[in-house]
Amino acid sequence: MKKTILTVGLVSTLLVGCSTNKINQSSSKTPYSNIELNGKLYAAIFQQSTAEYQALCIQAFNIATLQLDLLLKENHSRPLAIVTDIDETFLDNSPYAVQMAREGKVFDEATWNSWTSKGNAIPLAGSLDFFNYAASRGVDIFYITNRSQNDKQGTLENLKRYNFPFADKTHVIVRDIESSKETRRQKLSETHEIAMLLGDNLSDFSVVFDKKTMVERVENVHKNASLFGKKFIILPNTGYGDWESAILDYKRDWSSTQKDSIYNSKLKGF
Repeated sequence: MKKTILTVGLVSTLLVGCSTNKINQSSSKTPYSNIELNGKLYAAIFQQSTAEYQALCIQAFNIATLQLDLLLKENHSRPLAIVTDIDETFLDNSPYAVQMAREGKVFDEATWNSWTSKGNAIPLAGSLDFFNYAASRGVDIFYITNRSQNDKQGTLENLKRYNFPFADKTHVIVRDIESSKETRRQKLSETHEIAMLLGDNLSDFSVVFDKKTMVERVENVHKNASLFGKKFIILPNTGYGDWESAILDYKRDWSSTQKDSIYNSKLKGF
C-alpha cells in the first residue's frame, strides 16, 4: 500500500511539475498586453485598499503642516495662499478609473463629467484636516484644477459635502483654454504670496515641468530638489498623469498595441 501511494504521489508530482512548466513557458513567450487598462486597475487596488497609500497621503499632509507652521513664523507683505490641485491630490477618483477600465475605456470628457457631477469623490487621508488647519491660521486656499467649466458645479458640491474651506466659485479655478496652470498661478501671485503648492503631477508646481520629455522631467526634479517637501508637496498617483504622456511623447493617437510596445520598451528586467 505504501509503495502504491508513493508511486501515485511521484506520478502526480511529475504531472504537476510538467503542467507548471508548460504554463511558465507559455507565459514567458506571451508579451504583456493591455498594459494601460490593466495598469489602471492595479493602481486603483493600491489606492483604494492599502494602508501604505493612506500612510503616504498622511505623510504628505503632515509635512505640509510642518512647513506651513514654519512659514507662519515669518513676516509676509501679502496674504498667504496655498495652491492645490484637486484630483488625486485630495479627492479620490479611482472609482472612475475602475469603471472605465472595466468597460475597456480610459477617459473621455462625457463620462468624466458624469462622474464629477455626482460629487462623490472622497477625501484622501489627512487632506481635510490640513486644509481646515491652514484656513484656521488665516491662509487662503485656491483650488487650481484642470477640471473644466462643465465640472465646476459638481466640484463645488463635492467640496461642500466634506466641508472643505473656501469652497466657492472664486477659489475653485478651473481650466479655461490651456491646460498649463502657470497663467492662473501668475494671476494669483498678483494679490497673494503663494506659500505652498500641492499636487500629484509635476506640472501642478511649476511651468518648468510642462510638456517636457522623460529625461527633462527627471533633470528638472533634481534641479528643484530643495523645493520638494517644502514649497512643493507631492501626492502619489500611479494611475495617470503627465508621466504617462511623457512616455508616449505627448501623442494621443497610439493604438493599444503600440502603447503596449512603448510601455514594454521602457521596462527593465535582469
